[in-house]
Amino acid sequence: MKISDLGEIQGDMLLFGGIYSNLAALKALLLVAKQKNIPAENCICTGDIVAYCADAEGSVNAVRAFSCPVLAGNCEVQLSEDAQDCGCGFEEGTECSILSRGWYAHAVRQVSDKNKLWMGGLPDRIVFTHNARRYAVIHGGATDIARFIWPVTDDATIAAEISTLIGQVGHIDHIIASHSGIPMQRVIGDTTWTNIGAIGMPCNNGSSLTSYGYLKEKEIIIKELEYDANVTISTMKSAGLTQGYQNTLQSGYWPSQDTLPPEMRHQSFAKGW
Repeated sequence: MKISDLGEIQGDMLLFGGIYSNLAALKALLLVAKQKNIPAENCICTGDIVAYCADAEGSVNAVRAFSCPVLAGNCEVQLSEDAQDCGCGFEEGTECSILSRGWYAHAVRQVSDKNKLWMGGLPDRIVFTHNARRYAVIHGGATDIARFIWPVTDDATIAAEISTLIGQVGHIDHIIASHSGIPMQRVIGDTTWTNIGAIGMPCNNGSSLTSYGYLKEKEIIIKELEYDANVTISTMKSAGLTQGYQNTLQSGYWPSQDTLPPEMRHQSFAKGW
């Protein structure tokens, strides 16, 4: 396990992940950083730079040019190892496993060998201190990089993940994750778990807006990100990536509803966070 300790960070921070090859959304996020005068060293990418959309190589190049700390997501791990799939672990036959074949094959073809090599060197954990609180950045869970922690996940499961993570990196006050793509904040004992969502895909709540985290003083605020989704949709159509995720960018609902907990599927999941 590779652990990157950034030491003490001062000033506001931007926390973002799930770019999902959505270069237009990434450019919008980088503009936010510029407008708020937040330097690259105060921004952390939580992984999955590459996924559903069409600009895989462009997104990786843009993140590398920005030079912020980057955590390995399951997509980075799988691409760096020339694996056959994205490594989410969904059962064969689910919508996510079926739909991933198209975008993952596109990403394999598009991402350069030099970028795959870079992905292989990314850390599995990032830790830092901010305003006397210690933070740990993970992708999915502490027990599995592709572990899905949902807003409806029970406290005991999250507590077990926290305990495992403490065993890996030591004391932590706050955990930052992103893999599920749906933002949430939970306090379990003395530890806060924040999922910052994803900037590259809406969070299945009927809104086309995506999300990121803004760390100010001792609070992580979930912020909405606006960008021109039509640009991304156009590049997806040009690349032949029309399995359904291009519609999600406008509808706000995922085509892979069967991979969500039943109470979070389109028919019953209340809009909002």
